Amino acid sequence: MDNLGKILWVDDEVDLLQAHVMFLKGKGYEVKLINNGQDAIELCKTENFDIIFLDENMPGLSGLETLEKIKFINSSIPVVMITKSEEENIMDMAIGSQIADYLIKPVNPNQILLTIKKNVHKHNIVQEQTTNNYRTEFNEIGMLINDARTFDDWREVYRKIVYWELELTATENDMNEMLKMQKNDANRGFSKFIRQNYISWIEDSENRPILSTDIFKKKIFPLLDAGEKVFYIVIDNFRLDQWKMIKKMLSNLYVFDDEDIYSSILPTATQYARNAMFSGLLPLQLKKMFPQYWVDEEGEDAKNQFEKELLQTQIDRFRKKYTISYHKVNEAQYGEKLVAQAAQLDAYQLNVIVYNFVDMLSHMRTESKMIKELAGTEAAYRSLTLSWFQHSSLYEMLKILAQKEVTVVITTDHGTVSAENPVKVIGDKVSTNVNLRYKVGRMLSYNPKEVFEITQPSKIGLNAPNLTSTYIFATNHDYLVYPNNYNQFANYYKDTFQHGGISMEEMMIPLVTLRPKRRK
Repeated sequence: MDNLGKILWVDDEVDLLQAHVMFLKGKGYEVKLINNGQDAIELCKTENFDIIFLDENMPGLSGLETLEKIKFINSSIPVVMITKSEEENIMDMAIGSQIADYLIKPVNPNQILLTIKKNVHKHNIVQEQTTNNYRTEFNEIGMLINDARTFDDWREVYRKIVYWELELTATENDMNEMLKMQKNDANRGFSKFIRQNYISWIEDSENRPILSTDIFKKKIFPLLDAGEKVFYIVIDNFRLDQWKMIKKMLSNLYVFDDEDIYSSILPTATQYARNAMFSGLLPLQLKKMFPQYWVDEEGEDAKNQFEKELLQTQIDRFRKKYTISYHKVNEAQYGEKLVAQAAQLDAYQLNVIVYNFVDMLSHMRTESKMIKELAGTEAAYRSLTLSWFQHSSLYEMLKILAQKEVTVVITTDHGTVSAENPVKVIGDKVSTNVNLRYKVGRMLSYNPKEVFEITQPSKIGLNAPNLTSTYIFATNHDYLVYPNNYNQFANYYKDTFQHGGISMEEMMIPLVTLRPKRRK
């Protein structure tokens, strides 16, 4: 029988453990018995064990004293405290010393075996079970993809795929490639769905999913009208999988009232999607009604510098009288300053805070070799986002808000997708924009089967810089490259994260309402 692990059992009454030892050896474990703490400590200096069972009440060194010294030698080894005592202070001290488990005598063999499996074999067991569970759901997800006809259907598909992405990544599972193929299949289906339905969404505002233009009208104004104080937090370029990562850190602070998914407008780029969010207007409407706040593609000014003004126009248009504050956090120092002034924000009914870090991370990943190596995969990109959040002023702000009578809404303007397949496009470089996921320009040459083309931009609420301007959108994991120096640019941008086009990651984005747990 294979050796499944090496166990050290420390107890001054070793003679009473023989039945346990025989049981564990029969299961394939090697067991060493030691009757005092000092010898156990010395043994741990020369031998490695997979798990240690430690009696709390021993003559000489107590279990807790032995535990402290063993942890100093090897802090990662799981130690299970076994005691006759049910005193709470003993439990607290043991847990405070980071024990793996706490068992009260008498213990039976199956309790011991369960503890071993939980602490020694958990990763392998979870990995195997996760694999089996995903295999079971693989066909179900495939049927969901094939049967998806509405945005709600695609929302369910995307949620399931993100769930399994996180589950399989957490267990370092070899099913990741199968899931990636299924996700690509889903994105192809979703792109076809958008081609068939997007124009009708623009034409029929009553019978469509929530778009960028609808958020304040449908989600934020009703909260304010009900007397709620709202903190509206926009994390630029933020995806559903990234939200799921940080959600775990907020679960002890907030109740998640509503975890919705809405659709970004096209193009899924800040200039369009975020300005549409704050103004409540499609880009063509925005340019006509407030030309002073519109910056054309070729304009050199920042394309999202009027967000506060745009929001005020929307508030005025709906005849609301809310007091608002607006803040954009582009650097850590300003974020820290905002945290320090958090009490002053209580004076406003609506506080809007935009955090640009995730977007900057996405751009840095393209431009910096070091960042590209740190975030080389989807899982690493999520991990880097989580690491930022753990140490960010945003997390500090959310901890402060969790102590207040407020409602927090977290969302974004668009997501991002990995660029994997270059697609050739020919266009006039002077009049054509530089984005890799969508192009707008005159006399563009492309394969219509490879893109979603809009030859009449007004049909989807977009401005035409010229009378003959056409918009084309990349789908799935494609990115648009000029034939000049094609190989150089195709290789440079391959596996970078881009936005502007059509994919579940870019368009189907989180819109989450949180309420503090302390709130009654």
